Amino acid sequence: MTDDRPDIIAGDDASSEDAEQPAWLAERLEWFSDLKFGLFLHWGPYCQWGCTESWPLVEADTWARPDDLKPWVERGKDLERFRRDYWALNETFSPVDFDPSKWVEAAEDAGMKYVCFTTKHHDGFCMFDTRTTDYRITHPDCPFHDDPRANIVKHVFDAFRERDFGISCYFSKSDWHSPYYWSPDAPAPDRHPNYDTLADPARWAKFREFVHAQTAELMSEYGPIDALWLDGGQVRPPKQDIDMAGMAAMARSHQPGLIVADRTVGGPYENILTPEQRVPDEPLGSAWESCLTMGKGWSYRPDDEYKPTRELLHLLIDIVAKGGNLLLNIGPSPEGTLADEALARLREIGEWMSVNAEAVHGTRPIAPYAEGNVRYTSKGETVYAHVLAGEGEDGPPVEVAWLRRTAAVAGRGRQGICEHARGRTGLRAHLGAQIQCVREIDDGSEQVWEEASIGLAGAAVLYGITSQAGRAAAGGHRDGHGIAGRARRPARLGDHEPPGKGLHA
Repeated sequence: MTDDRPDIIAGDDASSEDAEQPAWLAERLEWFSDLKFGLFLHWGPYCQWGCTESWPLVEADTWARPDDLKPWVERGKDLERFRRDYWALNETFSPVDFDPSKWVEAAEDAGMKYVCFTTKHHDGFCMFDTRTTDYRITHPDCPFHDDPRANIVKHVFDAFRERDFGISCYFSKSDWHSPYYWSPDAPAPDRHPNYDTLADPARWAKFREFVHAQTAELMSEYGPIDALWLDGGQVRPPKQDIDMAGMAAMARSHQPGLIVADRTVGGPYENILTPEQRVPDEPLGSAWESCLTMGKGWSYRPDDEYKPTRELLHLLIDIVAKGGNLLLNIGPSPEGTLADEALARLREIGEWMSVNAEAVHGTRPIAPYAEGNVRYTSKGETVYAHVLAGEGEDGPPVEVAWLRRTAAVAGRGRQGICEHARGRTGLRAHLGAQIQCVREIDDGSEQVWEEASIGLAGAAVLYGITSQAGRAAAGGHRDGHGIAGRARRPARLGDHEPPGKGLHA
């Protein structure tokens, strides 16, 4: 249900551990990792055509101009005509229903904690009031320019920041509208500069200054920014050197504590890894987020096909169990609204999160991360087990096996039992059970958990073992997305060797 995108630059999932970093960065990355769930918004004049963002402009990227793309067919599949009219989409872009407060409300209700917004994509159109180019939403060429809401980036960031969302600023390093990247004096066959940057350093210097100037505007005029999310991974040394060290230092002079994601490039300025349209098989070595689309592509399409809520929740849980964040994209419409179906998905996710957010936000991975259809997360001394509902299941299973290499003796409850999983050490819990005095035997030591509670909670069951006097959270409704469990982690649980590499959905 997702586009095959050959434009994606494959980054290295390994962190650059040898890259020197400021002392404060580790704490900031912990803060970022606590967020777990964010909203990605790809928006620009291209939404009027319902086409892929920016990429149809690239001659080599024929995949972005399929034979059923109406604007392409209407122009006789003539790339010159297509480019001319694409560049002119700013002249008809007027999102009269733009109201970011509605986006914030939907995102907040879904349990999202941060937003990433496309201030400028590769096509060069600026959704902010830049002084560097006329190709911007506040220029008189754009019919929306005199609307009080015209400085889109400001209104988006302000609206989300007012509700305590983290702010991630998407910015494309490449700019195909700039004459200093794609020179008008030569054909532009691919995503790269259409001239030899080493042979014409003066032209490239102008582009570098252009990029730094736009970045400076965003970092100094749009309030507190938490992350600078830099796209266009081909823009890197040696041929496309924009002086990332200087740009990052300048950005952080305006935004102390700024996280920089120079994505797919590696080195000291790729502070977070950002796998695109995929979920890693196992935890990565640093802070990371999977950026995935709710529909088939990043930009708005009037007939988009959205992933089912069950699939979206399973993706969220699987990512969080591996220590990552989910940055889930929706493309706003030409009028400035989110599709009703996308909003419905957010509401349904919110229903699950209203009960189970505790097992998502602020958690960290714990081995074995996954076993069959179970995913584990942890927070302090608490371990959560999420059981992913199978296809067609609309309620919790009769029992859940929580398998570990720690032994547990049978406990007895008023409504069910907890017993050895046959043939393996671990816990097998009958849902609905309230279990008391469950013991763990480990190398001759004994621990007593005073109470364990198991019960349905939204799309999850919070179940397991807790040494606290109160019961684990329970109650809620059945919706067939999955179940989640909670257990007080024994002091030595982290010392045990996991039963093997975590599985993944």
